[in-house]
Amino acid sequence: MKDYTAQLEGKQLVLFDGVCTFCNNSVRFIMKRDKNDVFRFASLQSELGQQMTKERGIDTSNIDSIILIEFGTAYYIKSTAVLEIAKQLKGAWPILGIFLYLPESLRNAIYDFIARNRYKWFGKKENCPMPTPEERNKIIATE
Repeated sequence: MKDYTAQLEGKQLVLFDGVCTFCNNSVRFIMKRDKNDVFRFASLQSELGQQMTKERGIDTSNIDSIILIEFGTAYYIKSTAVLEIAKQLKGAWPILGIFLYLPESLRNAIYDFIARNRYKWFGKKENCPMPTPEERNKIIATE
């Protein structure tokens, strides 16, 4: 396995479903608003994604869309991951962090509804789309 330590040092890793159109568009959205260059990205399907989820005991048959890993032991899944990411984006997006005060079960019910329907609503690709030259420095692993 390739060593990603240098690329991830001091960064947070966003794992995403690499074949999901909505997920790929969300990654691009995050990249454009990553005010402090905090995030790096890898698909869940990649070797890195599989290693990170396995090390943390995350069952990807139940969590198959977005995971935020803060290096050390912390990680966030589902709606909490989305809101933790939003808190670090430029613009008004950090305001969404207020939803962290809602019960996680309520937030995740909404999240799960969207996640269940994302392929139907937004489509699915055979593999990850190629990143633009600007995105290449932030995307660590897609396969």
